[in-house]
Amino acid sequence: MTFLSRMTSSAAIALTATIMSMGVADAKNFKIAVGDSGGSSQEATGLAFVEALEELSGGEHTGTLFLNGQLGSEQDTVNEAAIGTLDMSILAINNVTPFSPTVGVFSLPYVILSLEDAEKLTQGPIGAELTENTINDAGVRIIAWTYTGFRRLTNSKQPVTSVADLQGLVIRVPKNEIMIDTYKAWGISPTPMAWSETFAGLQTQVVDGQDNPYITINAMKFYEVQKYVTNLRYIFSIEPLIISEQVFQELSAEDQEIVLEAGKRATAASSQFLREKEAEIKELLVEKGMEIMDPVNNEEEFITLATEAVWPKFYDSIGGIEKMNAVLAEIGRDPVTE
Repeated sequence: MTFLSRMTSSAAIALTATIMSMGVADAKNFKIAVGDSGGSSQEATGLAFVEALEELSGGEHTGTLFLNGQLGSEQDTVNEAAIGTLDMSILAINNVTPFSPTVGVFSLPYVILSLEDAEKLTQGPIGAELTENTINDAGVRIIAWTYTGFRRLTNSKQPVTSVADLQGLVIRVPKNEIMIDTYKAWGISPTPMAWSETFAGLQTQVVDGQDNPYITINAMKFYEVQKYVTNLRYIFSIEPLIISEQVFQELSAEDQEIVLEAGKRATAASSQFLREKEAEIKELLVEKGMEIMDPVNNEEEFITLATEAVWPKFYDSIGGIEKMNAVLAEIGRDPVTE
């Protein structure tokens, strides 16, 4: 072999190695933080996203879920995604609100009254606008929506069917102003507590109760430390899957489309998961010894106190009363006036 042919052969080998290394470098295993445990709606969304991602990318891209807050508190993961040290996170919308206040409209009490309301708001123009806001405000992009159901009140002390029954109970809430103010409207001062500390807080009776959807109550085994469930529907729990905008912009245009389409499929899978599982899980909680009850008078007192005290306080942060009325109009509700 001549010197020239040896050089040509070496160059070809080097070029092949470079192409192969580029392919490996382009392949991505997204690190996905998940606040809840196995069996949760968050896990279901994450698994559906990874399955769709692998299918759409022909196996080139995948993702790994880190359950139970292994990668830090939900709010911490927003910070980490914003600076690009974390790829993705699935977390409660109330933990995005401190970084992008306009998404707080989804946490206002008694705005969303059904899964259909939640789907229409998140998947329509309102959801698209709020996604743009989170990109600009927080440096993260919402690519999928998890629907977990209404946050039901649980406690270890007594049945609660009225606002009067709530008095004297120590209730854990996330560190979220809207949720804190809602309980204050009902006459108690709740205890803000990180999600990772909640089970221990209930177990040691530092707090008497908390609120979360049936699926989360079961996934987190709250039936081991809670007895009574009240069918409140003051907040419909929405938990977006966010991606670091920095990470997203580093993807090729084709891979961006793959990620967005995988997010759409995960959103659809979340709706299906809730519809199939919630009634089944409610029955399971009763079998585990929990007692489930409805508020008196179709929750009228809870609704009146919360909406009159809380809605006006947050009009400015969500974009004004006009934005509130746009949300209500989208789901066929009457407008509010100042």
